[in-house]
Amino acid sequence: MERREALKLTTIVLGSSIIGAELFLSGCSAPPKKRAQLITDTDVPFLDEIGETILPDTDQSPGAKAAHVGTFIKTMVNDCYDLDETSIFINGLETIAEKSEEIYGNAFLDLNKDQKLELLTQFDDEARNYRSSGKPHFFGMLKELTLWGYFSSEPGATKALRYNPVPGRFEGCIPYNGENAWA
Repeated sequence: MERREALKLTTIVLGSSIIGAELFLSGCSAPPKKRAQLITDTDVPFLDEIGETILPDTDQSPGAKAAHVGTFIKTMVNDCYDLDETSIFINGLETIAEKSEEIYGNAFLDLNKDQKLELLTQFDDEARNYRSSGKPHFFGMLKELTLWGYFSSEPGATKALRYNPVPGRFEGCIPYNGENAWA
């Protein structure tokens, strides 16, 4: 082997090992700083009350408050939503509180059932007419989390829905007489 060829091969081997190590170590950067928890335990009664307005207690089934949807929503938003979604959600909760004070002169928790329903119906109508470039409306997110938290809880799955812990055979066509849906 000639000296020039040996130098060329040595340069290639050393250069690729340095570049390879740099690319490998770029994946070892420090994880992003954990953001502060934005929904706290003090917000849970507010979320429970909103959930109870969306899914109220009836004679046939308990409401969202009995299913502790406020705690479920807090966990999902804090642990699973990205920063943009969390910001939209928190700003939406603040909007509900502000509109409650502005329209009725009271905090949301102090409103009667009809006032709560009227206020949330306004936000529901706004969410249905909302069109944005890929960003969700906060009230749609809130309803979605409320329904998910309720129907995946024990009271929602066993009392609001029919629950069969050991399913039997599959029946493709069965008559529907208005009873609860299956869990």
